[in-house]
Amino acid sequence: MNSTKKELIFALHDIGAVKFGSFKLKSGLTSPFYIDLRSVISYPKIMTLISSLLKEAVNGKKFDLITGIPYTALPMASILSVELNKPLIYQRKEPKAYGTAKSIEGVYSPGDSCLVIDDVMSTGESKIEIAEALGAEGIKIRDFVILVDRSYNGRKFMSDNGYNLISIISIFDIVNTLYENKLLSSAQKQQVEEFMAVDQSNQAITTLNNTQEQTTNFNSHALIKLIQQKKSNLVASLDVDNQKDFFRILNAVADDIVLVKTHVDILNDFDETFVNKLKKLSAQKKFMIFEDRKFADIGNTVRKQFHEGIYKIAEWADFITVHALPGDGILKGLFEDSSLHCSAFLLAAMSAKGALITDAYTRNTIAMGDRFKEKVSGFIGFAKNLEDLKKLKAKIPQDMLLLMPGVNLDVKGDSLGQQYVSVNDAVQGGADLIIVGRGIIGQKDPGKASARYREAGWKALSESGRI
Repeated sequence: MNSTKKELIFALHDIGAVKFGSFKLKSGLTSPFYIDLRSVISYPKIMTLISSLLKEAVNGKKFDLITGIPYTALPMASILSVELNKPLIYQRKEPKAYGTAKSIEGVYSPGDSCLVIDDVMSTGESKIEIAEALGAEGIKIRDFVILVDRSYNGRKFMSDNGYNLISIISIFDIVNTLYENKLLSSAQKQQVEEFMAVDQSNQAITTLNNTQEQTTNFNSHALIKLIQQKKSNLVASLDVDNQKDFFRILNAVADDIVLVKTHVDILNDFDETFVNKLKKLSAQKKFMIFEDRKFADIGNTVRKQFHEGIYKIAEWADFITVHALPGDGILKGLFEDSSLHCSAFLLAAMSAKGALITDAYTRNTIAMGDRFKEKVSGFIGFAKNLEDLKKLKAKIPQDMLLLMPGVNLDVKGDSLGQQYVSVNDAVQGGADLIIVGRGIIGQKDPGKASARYREAGWKALSESGRI
């Protein structure tokens, strides 16, 4: 390893960009080290070192454009762009909602090749995402240059996906250099080496037992206990417009479900007897009640919608759905000063084709839920295929649940934009519970249909290793 790389390692250590200890990762795992390079932009000397090493790493490579993955790597890419006299482009976190509505900023042409810079290699998912986004614009990606590789098998992962990974330094370079210079103890070095010797992606599978042990949410704990007792992860969505059909179907499916999802505002004969019957049946058949109200207003308004009006949802619902769009105030309005045992699921991604929820919105929604774990049990999320669902699940904290709508064993969509995925893909992708509507209520024998979905859902959950 050359002197410039060693100088960079010492500099990163000096500014605290590389830390050793015990750190809880987003995946739920505990790591003996943590790398955070966001502050390097405030140190011109370090940026000069980085630029020098990047130039050396790409010497002889042919490319037309340079980009950096926002945010940390973008300044690095900008400096390299100027020094190599190569045009810079970058992907916006969200496409512009006005003017050209561009998602990629900068001047480029279809067929151009682009070098991608990033700060850290962990799982590689963000690299694939930007490659797909640039590829959709006709830009060719071959090489990724990473400042610090802290992955288990990042080079192989990228190669398997058709890309070449070039790393400036690795976590092993950092550990060995610091240890040799008495800046790291032998015990710390051993901890890092043991951690890196195991494929952490396999260790990060979240079981429902893990979630139950970690959650501080009363209703989440009760729901997981019910899942285990009934050997079911099925949510029945009963979108019918009269009480007679509602209770006819509910009685037929009650033994197979852990949650019934209601839309009380579409019942044309709602009265207080509905709530009494529903609560009584819930106690008898052991399922919880989930009102899909999708609250989406300011705090004061949703408080009234929740507690008042003809439905008085707060008095009988165990769970409700909430849009994150109004921000934290909506959860404060719903639950502040309330001792009721009711919890929310936030809408993180929808199953309707053309839904305007972006990846950035999804990430912000998950972050919002993470701030209110006492009253947010998890998220409603949809992805059109197994890989995208795995990416969504990876964003969700281990002590929170993922419910997936749009699950159907027989059809793939409808004329109004509803999209469906199979039970197996939903659960293998990370869904803890599956929400089934027309796959049950649209059948001649709802009880037989619910038993079929319960069996398929439980089988998939068992085979996934999450129970």
